[in-house]
Amino acid sequence: MGRPPSGRDAFLREMHQLEAAVSRETADRLEALVDTLGRWQKAINLVGRTTVDDVWLRHVLDSAQSGRLVPDQAKTLTDLGSGGGFPGLVVAALRADLQVTLIEADARKAAFLGEAARRMGLARQPRIVIGRIEEVAPAPADVLTARAVAPLGQLLAWADRHRTDTAICLFHKGKGWQAELTEAMKDWDIPYQPFTSVTDRDAVILRIGHYTAAAVRDRQPERRRRQDHDRD
Repeated sequence: MGRPPSGRDAFLREMHQLEAAVSRETADRLEALVDTLGRWQKAINLVGRTTVDDVWLRHVLDSAQSGRLVPDQAKTLTDLGSGGGFPGLVVAALRADLQVTLIEADARKAAFLGEAARRMGLARQPRIVIGRIEEVAPAPADVLTARAVAPLGQLLAWADRHRTDTAICLFHKGKGWQAELTEAMKDWDIPYQPFTSVTDRDAVILRIGHYTAAAVRDRQPERRRRQDHDRD
């Protein structure tokens, strides 16, 4: 009997099935992230304890899905609430051409992100911003990512100040994503496309275009009535 595949081997096999090539150098960078996380996890809860043994599939592969959806022409990416580096550091490894900003409120987790990035030997070291998403200076980017940070409506409110006019958002959402979307649509007009997760059939990555506050939509009928009245 052959040996069971390692977490890295299983990840590479899944990426191959997705027709997403991962070079040996990139896989080594991701392994450095996993190794660093394993050491820090003993002192800081970076990922769920029940998922540590399956980090390559539960976290690395799950995060790599975001990298596949980043447009080729994108130049900057801001990851909101980076935590253990998912998806921000994974995308940074997969897309070495991107300038990545990681926003993290917990100083200890921010320290982990800095060490992990250094150990990964990323060609472009990410900019790490310590503070709350809604309070730090805006970090406008072509792409905004987030994973397990907040309900969608709250996340959109926080992300609003960190996006460019043409930015897209790639937000990981779990089983209740449709209910979150329905609730968020009370406050926002959201052009979205769901991509089913390869790690959880009930989960998705929501690709969101240029969303606007619902108040703008609600003012449109009144504006049209005023225009009609003026013409009369």
